[in-house]
Amino acid sequence: MLARRGCRRIVLPVRIVIVEDHLMFREVLRKVCKHDLGHEIVGEAADGRRAVELVLATTPDLVLLDLHLPNLDGFGVVEAIRRVAPRIRILVLSSHCDNYTVFRAEKAHVQGFVDKNTNTVAILKNAITAVHEGRAYFSEAFQRVKATRHRDPHSFDKLLTEREQAVLALIGEPRTDREIAETLDISNETVAKHRFNILHKLGLQNTTELARYAQDHGFTLTASRAGGNATLP
Repeated sequence: MLARRGCRRIVLPVRIVIVEDHLMFREVLRKVCKHDLGHEIVGEAADGRRAVELVLATTPDLVLLDLHLPNLDGFGVVEAIRRVAPRIRILVLSSHCDNYTVFRAEKAHVQGFVDKNTNTVAILKNAITAVHEGRAYFSEAFQRVKATRHRDPHSFDKLLTEREQAVLALIGEPRTDREIAETLDISNETVAKHRFNILHKLGLQNTTELARYAQDHGFTLTASRAGGNATLP
């Protein structure tokens, strides 16, 4: 962020909220942001619902966001922030870079994505700098997964509706038809119909294959931790 004093340009520290449920990694992020880059940490959260409350209370410039959080997953946090403060920039930090996670990150329109498994602290610094300066930063792994899915005419996003994707995620946990129906507020008969349609569209034979597909493509990574929607003031 820049300000002017006379003829000089003064670089102001970026106000950052860190959302990460692992204490050690949260400490690494704090050191990188505060000591290495000279930014201001205005809050930290280890829980999705607390993260929403904190972001709305502090209105930071940038949120560093893990996706897999207790109570409300990172995608729920993004949705809640976007409804009230759409200009806040969001950099996702995730240990998962699978098809469904990348797909959901695209749909959420976050400004960046860093893969914890393959990226270094130096890359993290570059990503933070790029995103707070108004540019996008998506890791090579993210771009590779995205490009592969976009080239595939049979990828799940081209075949399945959003509701079918939600059902598939719950099948992969696995949950029973009754549990899926209660979670999505639909009937058992509707769940069975969705299951049949998903099997047909994906060319799979049975529920076991469906569950394996869901796990292999990352559908189950956030389903059990979503915790519903955030309640906003």
